[in-house]
Amino acid sequence: MHDYDLIIVGGGLAGNCLALALKDTRLRCAIIEANTPEQLANSPAGDRALALAAGTVQQLDTLDAWQGIHHVATAIKHIHISDKGHFGKTRLSADKEQVDALGYVITARDIETHVAQLVANTDTLQICPARVVGLTSDADKTYVSIQQGEESITLTAKLLVGADGGQSSIRQLLNIGQHITEYGQTALVTTVQSTLAHKNTAFERFTASGPLALLPMANNQCAVVWTRTTDDAKALMQSSEADFLAELQNCFGYKLGKLSLNAPRRSFPLSLIRAEKMQANRAVIIGNAVHQLHPVAGQGFNLGLRDVVQLAQMLITQHQAGNDIGAEDFLSRYSMARQKDHDLVINFTNNVIRIFSNDWLPLAAARNIGLAVLDHIPKAKSLLSCYAMGLGN
Repeated sequence: MHDYDLIIVGGGLAGNCLALALKDTRLRCAIIEANTPEQLANSPAGDRALALAAGTVQQLDTLDAWQGIHHVATAIKHIHISDKGHFGKTRLSADKEQVDALGYVITARDIETHVAQLVANTDTLQICPARVVGLTSDADKTYVSIQQGEESITLTAKLLVGADGGQSSIRQLLNIGQHITEYGQTALVTTVQSTLAHKNTAFERFTASGPLALLPMANNQCAVVWTRTTDDAKALMQSSEADFLAELQNCFGYKLGKLSLNAPRRSFPLSLIRAEKMQANRAVIIGNAVHQLHPVAGQGFNLGLRDVVQLAQMLITQHQAGNDIGAEDFLSRYSMARQKDHDLVINFTNNVIRIFSNDWLPLAAARNIGLAVLDHIPKAKSLLSCYAMGLGN
């Protein structure tokens, strides 16, 4: 039997960042990952663009993870918010907020690869590929049964952390249910080249069928996250490249000149998924295992990293005090500490979708008046900028 203080299931961003945050403690940690490093590195999901809030960058810097990737990240200096077919718009600026950037855009593969390399240089044991097939617990430990090739192994720990994503096997083994809100929308994701410079501007354009985001990337490219109804998205995925581009151009306009495709099109169905609870039986779940958000505000990874950072801080304090890191009252305190942030971000994201994916005339008029007024109130724009940077409450 192999005994640890902490077992992390999931060798993606959340799990690896937690291991990094704990690397200078005396906690004995192991990471269990179902995929090989090659499978992780070559996953199509690595192509997706992540919008890192300024607060997230500060946290990555604290983990010594930002210095090695900042050169492949593109700064967001401006945010332009508009509503297709209506007059309302709001513009946010890093200069006016007296910061270097409102956020950064980076591919998931760049950040995942770098963080994985940093973890490989720590004392954290990595067990992969291996699958968790069973969990039990008693008053002192959790018992984790894993399958590695033909071998069955049982590991023990004071605490198990499920950081294994939206299809979390840990959440399922713990019998933690989910609340699911279906939006009837699909995200179309690709990369485009524009004939005009993006000038480090992130565009968020709301339409009746859902939001369209263009995020600045290197070499005058933009990552596209385009939300459409499920039927529209299916038709657009089946259409020719020329027809797809024509519809995208019509939806976005010509602020960046003519657009051309620079990557394959991919589609992802969208829903709001939230676990009924975060803890059970000497285990806690974090990141996408707890919450999966609509991409409209780009807050998914940012919220997940705050889960990681707060858990790490509380674990260090609990361990240094000589207390049990898997105790029920400790995990309850962590869950309560994360509740407000989860509620705020999830409710904000959900309300944005409800308000802006709607062309009912009175609502369209009200939201456009709101955008127009917001654009002329500096204090309100500063508050919105702080929220976009992940620095506000």
